[in-house]
Amino acid sequence: MARRGEALREHILDTAKEAFLEDGFARTSMDAIAARAETSKRSLYAHFPTKDALFLAVVGRIRALFGSRMRTPAEYSAEPSEAVVRYCGRFVQLLRWSSVARMLRLGIADTDRLPDLAAGLYDVVFGVTAGDLASHLATAAGLAPAEAEAAANELIGLVVHPTLPRLLFGVEPPVDELPEEATLAADVDLARIRRLVRMVLPPAAD
Repeated sequence: MARRGEALREHILDTAKEAFLEDGFARTSMDAIAARAETSKRSLYAHFPTKDALFLAVVGRIRALFGSRMRTPAEYSAEPSEAVVRYCGRFVQLLRWSSVARMLRLGIADTDRLPDLAAGLYDVVFGVTAGDLASHLATAAGLAPAEAEAAANELIGLVVHPTLPRLLFGVEPPVDELPEEATLAADVDLARIRRLVRMVLPPAAD
């Protein structure tokens, strides 16, 4: 049965995401995406008038999917500090997923030519995560907004090292399957993250 309407749009987005990840933005043509999605170029352009518009829509879809997999810090634990630990751990766990790691590499590769698209990818993964963490630190740990933002950014920077550079440079291979939250303690060094949280957050918030 032929896809139509919203079902076709979502199918095109999923197809385009895989095409961009495999071949890069510059080497992926709208013709190739239409063929891969088994739809006509007319249908493709009816949903997405340009390749840039399609890529922006893919970024928006990734934002929604990544956000649903991260959730909010408060959903990880009733204890504010442990919620921060497990939220940061989940972030590291998802960075190791090949879909996320390859998307980050794609954004870096096209930064000079497509800075707005690269910035959008950065915001999807790091901006939203840091923002949600800062909101949690402000509401649950009682930090002032500016202090919460600074602490969130510092924590994110600390917890992703050295995993992120190792992934970006191919020193550590990404995992093909979406990591399950149930294996968080086995996949990520939560004890290390707890030490970082104690180092970054003031005693009253820890």
